[in-house]
Amino acid sequence: MDPEQVDEFVMGYLKKKGFNSAAKHLQESLHNNNGSTFSSIDYHNDPELNKLIRSFSQSENDPSRYREGYSKLRSWGYNSLDLYKHELVRVMYPVFIHCYMDLVGKGHTQEARSFFNSFRKDHEMVHLRDLQKLGGVLAPSHLQEMEFARSLRQSKINIKICQYSYDLLLQYLHRTESTLMLGIINEHINFQVYSGQPNSASDDIEAVTIVGSFHETADHVNQKEIHWGLLEDSLEDRLEKTGGLLSDSEKGQGESKAGDMDDSKKRSAEIGKQGSSIKKLKKDKAGTATTKVARQETSTVLSSMPRVKPELAMPVMSADVEESILEDLRNRVQLSSIAMPSVSFYTFVNTHNGLNSSSISHDGSLVAGGFSDSSIKVWDMAKIGQAGSCALQDENNQTVGLNGRRNYTLLVGHSGPVYSATFSPPGDYVLSSSADTTIRLWSTKLNANLVCYKGHNHTVWDAQFSPFGHYFASCSHDRTARIWSMDRMQPLRMMAGHLSDVDCVQWHPNCNYIATGSSDKTVRLWDVQTGECVRIFIGHRSMVLSLAMSPDGRYMASGDEDGTIMMWDLSTARCITPLMGHNSCVWTLSYSGEGSLLASGSADCTVKLWDVSSSTKLTKAEEKNGNSNRLRSLRTFPTKSTPVHALRFSRRNLLFAAGAISKPSS
Repeated sequence: MDPEQVDEFVMGYLKKKGFNSAAKHLQESLHNNNGSTFSSIDYHNDPELNKLIRSFSQSENDPSRYREGYSKLRSWGYNSLDLYKHELVRVMYPVFIHCYMDLVGKGHTQEARSFFNSFRKDHEMVHLRDLQKLGGVLAPSHLQEMEFARSLRQSKINIKICQYSYDLLLQYLHRTESTLMLGIINEHINFQVYSGQPNSASDDIEAVTIVGSFHETADHVNQKEIHWGLLEDSLEDRLEKTGGLLSDSEKGQGESKAGDMDDSKKRSAEIGKQGSSIKKLKKDKAGTATTKVARQETSTVLSSMPRVKPELAMPVMSADVEESILEDLRNRVQLSSIAMPSVSFYTFVNTHNGLNSSSISHDGSLVAGGFSDSSIKVWDMAKIGQAGSCALQDENNQTVGLNGRRNYTLLVGHSGPVYSATFSPPGDYVLSSSADTTIRLWSTKLNANLVCYKGHNHTVWDAQFSPFGHYFASCSHDRTARIWSMDRMQPLRMMAGHLSDVDCVQWHPNCNYIATGSSDKTVRLWDVQTGECVRIFIGHRSMVLSLAMSPDGRYMASGDEDGTIMMWDLSTARCITPLMGHNSCVWTLSYSGEGSLLASGSADCTVKLWDVSSSTKLTKAEEKNGNSNRLRSLRTFPTKSTPVHALRFSRRNLLFAAGAISKPSS
């Protein structure tokens, strides 16, 4: 090897490893001495120097270094003291994925697959979906072509770690001279070091987050101004202006009680014993001073909320519908942590795993189900109550009631599985979406399909009416959400920006925004007038499956595949608190009428009630307390073996739930 080649090799190696100062000094020394220092050495006959240079050049291309280095780091991390282990183990996943991608990038495909298969089980519990995507990276070109791999390579991962854990990690890397692992950690991990003892393993939902160009984009988007208040001249405002009906006169009280009793009789006819319990609850609560105080507090809170003008032309509400809503609002039961709602659960039986979705009308009188055979079935609770049935029967189209007729209305028109079926606010329409890429509008009065909306390119996962009807939003596998009007065949707006399927959509109470949850683990808030994304919520660790907006429009809840629920402040895009308790997918969320309680339904066959009013008032010191999540869970309602597909608080604060009973695995 020529002396000039040795000089170039050493210089290149120093620069590649980031030793810029040493490279600079070497270059100055070579320039000043004209190579005399190095030329005095016999490079050809110096075995130690040749061996050193040869070992450097070979180690650069040796794929076994990655397995050896990661294996040692992994063993050290998992054998650390329990107090620090959960923080040190957080480092393993980013090191693992970047070792794998480095091997693929250098063309060591076989060694990369062997490395991936050897250690993937360590991370499958938390990162299964990411590993499934990463398993498709098999060639250097995939690192550039696949959006997921490219984003990982270009981003850094933030890891929160205490000072002592950080010192332990650095001490290990320097003591073992693990330069390869140190280089990967230095390049792809950004440590957020804090003083004191390490937090508990499940305490901090933001312990590991990805940052980079996407995170910077989110920070920029979240600076935009949004107006989260209620609409001007809303029904709540009108009720407040005529609020004397509640307590100013005995006449008003008498009318309210009469309305309660009449409604209770109807409920008892519709849902039997559950209706009578609702009646008792309402009669017990109606005359108490506690309820009056709660209503006054709710009225004060709503009146203090900002008011905004609608960006969409609002539909004209009929006098009958308006009066019905106002009557419901007058007779609303006030809920709190000590005043729980009555719950009515509608159970589908004999569905043979064919039920994909279900929905309940605002008054609980109608229940709809979307099925894999492309059909939609609508049950009228009053008719089922008259027939004496306690469950929703579905044993093929030949199922009949006591009167010899089907006890449901069959709606046929889709050509693929139906993934959502939702009622309009008055209950006169059903909106359905399907794998056939279409959305259909059905009349519950005519029992017929009125319109078929086409625009999405792939399966439509969800479609939801706006709080005032007429407008609706949809979301799809094509990574877009769209806003529609009932009287137009084409969408009014298209929202594009998610990196994967858009799985759920929800309207803001003032109809000026919609929220979308995606398989890319983010939630986005969109302006319906401009179609722009005005908020990006980052924090979920799995696909987002459900959304709910608080009645005042200030907060949002989102549920994911892992069972985590996150409460967000729309104005700051910050997570107020994670609500932990479910151990499977959270399929549905619903706020109570005054916004003090949040109900969640999950595939773990439970309905949970959360005290979200206290969750939004926690101090930073309380948020760091590991037991705070348990205190927010008020009550759990287990079902026998029924995953919860749908939840809805009625305007009178009755909680309706629905799901299909499933045979427990033997």
